[in-house]
Amino acid sequence: MGRPIKVQPVRPGSSRREFFKRSGAGTMALAAAPALLPLGAQAATNTVFQHGVASGDPLSDRVILWTRVTPAAPKPAVTVTYVIATDPTLTQVVRRGSAKTNPGRDYTVKVDPAGLKPATTYYYQFSAEGATSPVGRTKTLPTTGAQSLRMAVVSCSNHAYGYFNAYGRIAARADLDLVMHLGDYLYEYGPGQYGNVRTPEPAHEMVTLADYRMRHAQYKRDADSQAMHRQHPLVAIWDDHEITNDAWKSGAQNHQPGTEGDWNARVAAGLQAYYEWMPVRPVNVANLRENQRGFAYGDLAELLMLEQRLSARSQQLTAATHVTAFGPGFAITDPGYGDASRTLLGEAQQAWLINRLRTTPARWKLLGQGVMFAQLKAPGANQATDPGLYFINGDQWDGYEPARNRLYAAIQGDMAHSKVDNLVVLTGDIHSSWAADLHPNPYNPAAYDKTTGAGSLGVEFVGTSVSSPGIDTDTTGAIAGAIRFYNPHFKYVQLTRRGYMLMDVNRDRVVGEWWYVDTVASPSNIETFATAFEVRTGENHLRPSAQTTPRANPPALAP
Repeated sequence: MGRPIKVQPVRPGSSRREFFKRSGAGTMALAAAPALLPLGAQAATNTVFQHGVASGDPLSDRVILWTRVTPAAPKPAVTVTYVIATDPTLTQVVRRGSAKTNPGRDYTVKVDPAGLKPATTYYYQFSAEGATSPVGRTKTLPTTGAQSLRMAVVSCSNHAYGYFNAYGRIAARADLDLVMHLGDYLYEYGPGQYGNVRTPEPAHEMVTLADYRMRHAQYKRDADSQAMHRQHPLVAIWDDHEITNDAWKSGAQNHQPGTEGDWNARVAAGLQAYYEWMPVRPVNVANLRENQRGFAYGDLAELLMLEQRLSARSQQLTAATHVTAFGPGFAITDPGYGDASRTLLGEAQQAWLINRLRTTPARWKLLGQGVMFAQLKAPGANQATDPGLYFINGDQWDGYEPARNRLYAAIQGDMAHSKVDNLVVLTGDIHSSWAADLHPNPYNPAAYDKTTGAGSLGVEFVGTSVSSPGIDTDTTGAIAGAIRFYNPHFKYVQLTRRGYMLMDVNRDRVVGEWWYVDTVASPSNIETFATAFEVRTGENHLRPSAQTTPRANPPALAP
């Protein structure tokens, strides 16, 4: 991902930023082993609704509709009306309503109209202050009879690091049911700290409520972001940068209490702005850190979205004792590594997840989450004297091995519970593309067969970033090849390209496609299909696949 240039001192330990920084230096060691809006334009031609419209958290009978009003002068309250119709010209109206907004919610508007029909495309528009918003398009979830689900998966959209060309390409796909955003929707850094293609607002790291609101506002003015939000409902979770880098329950790598204040106050500010500016339905208004949510896509798929940062995560391991080609590495004997009390999810969320996996009637269990679930190891820097393999990223599930093993135990089943089949983990965070079979110990050929996939308990598709950097020095694929050599469960690793995943689900298989844009340094409409893998029902391991066919005659895009 690249290590941002930072003024603050860096805490010791292994983070994913360090992983990508080290990767460039370690290359030799391992190798030896048509637009909807004007491109790049600020879409704010409408001064009242300059941040566009959005929808999200669809259910079978409702969906969150969002906008933000910018009055000509500050007002204590603004009344906003909305209309929902079944046609793009808004003549077949099914709902009308109104809401009030005020400075206390930064003039944002969220409505949650009930009584909509399942599996139906709707069009909507807001009005306020004598102006109308752009027309938005959304869709409710099915209840029965669902035969297919088609969605884009994105993460890590860093405004400072480049243009959101991937969002623009997603917006042009009329046949999508939704977009899943797996976190790092925005980044906290100041100018030049992590990208210099565009200048962040405010011109310093965001810490206060005003800072977070201003940064959200900047992202929502981006033309490609507006286009994606306008055309598709969003199902989103946060990762760490919505608050700050490598966050955990009681702090973060990029939070210094002496200069940036109380951690809980910063989290409260970041989450207040997040819920104001995102089309997300709060799980618990008394505790906004809770964000795990489930979405039933008929009996075809259950979308289970996890919160892995703020509600329960234990602090990342810091005492790495080994040196790998990528820098510090962790062994299972390192301090804290085998501590069963350390957690990513916490007991309550873990119990919720296991219960949903065991009881859902859905064919496919799609687990949307932030950090890589599959193991990732690298060899000791000097194989002659240190022939071992070591975990290199303590921020992902590798740093929480006992917690991961508890989930594996639930997936495998026991005397009282059946095995969980058809688990598909969808992951962001790492600014690169990966496909993996999942097993508690994929390095043991007696337990997992890398050729046939026998023994695999599920699969993981990891999507690259919208704009944040990966290992851009891996132009020959040498690092990716070495990673696959030492990690036999990975079937695809691509470390340099930006874009999104397209997931195509039917009752027989789930196909994951990687689509890449040609650049993030400037606006562009060019995208390229790279590769695809699939998992077939009941098999729980990956196979090579092919590009899927878009749906015929999808509902019209919003005008």
